[in-house]
Amino acid sequence: MSGLQCLASENIWFDKQRYDEAEKRFYEGANGPSSQQQQSSSHAGGDQELVSRMKSLELENQALHKVVETMRDALQKLESRVAMLEKSPAPAAVPCAKVDDLVDQAAPVQAAPVKQVENGGGDDDDDDIDLFGSDEDDDEAARLKQERLDAYAAKKSKKPALIAKSSILLDVKPWDDETDMAKLEECVRSVQMDGLLWGASKLVPVGYGIKKLQINCVVEDDKVGTDILEEEITKFEDYVQSVDVAAFNKI
Repeated sequence: MSGLQCLASENIWFDKQRYDEAEKRFYEGANGPSSQQQQSSSHAGGDQELVSRMKSLELENQALHKVVETMRDALQKLESRVAMLEKSPAPAAVPCAKVDDLVDQAAPVQAAPVKQVENGGGDDDDDDIDLFGSDEDDDEAARLKQERLDAYAAKKSKKPALIAKSSILLDVKPWDDETDMAKLEECVRSVQMDGLLWGASKLVPVGYGIKKLQINCVVEDDKVGTDILEEEITKFEDYVQSVDVAAFNKI
């Protein structure tokens, strides 16, 4: 058997690669591009996005460089200005005048009288010349200064002093439930003295039909005390059984 006959009898597919390519193209047309092509297209889109982001970063970097340059120029100008201020001499401080000096300046000082020196005298006439003035001028200035100080002290003493006051809440208890509470309150308010001012009042139940009078007053601490109030109120023995201080507050 010859070689051609052997080859003819063999069952070999020499065009398989061509048919595979045709089948691949057929399925790609029916189902779309393969995953490799999709990956290549996605890679291309990602590269384009990366390029655009890099360009935007470059623009931002350039803007930041401009801002830094502007700040650097401003800082240099500021440093040069500070250096010029450090080189320039500082103004001298003006001393503050004392109060006594101001008073002395305000007081009119009379000029020292100068004695007339008669011509024709001898060496003894030089002893009568007053070169520095008399002590009367110093006494006059001291007197004026003392008068101003006294006037200032008198003006300051005329200012009204603060008066210490207190707010007192009193509980006035009757003997029983038959006590006339209106008359009791009238008796309490009849207590009048310098530095005492009565305020609001109300009846507070105690128990078994008995009510106590709760009354407020404002007193000056130097003139009126709680002991004096209790003593004056308890004088009305027909209506008042006892007096208690419910609250005491400084104003």
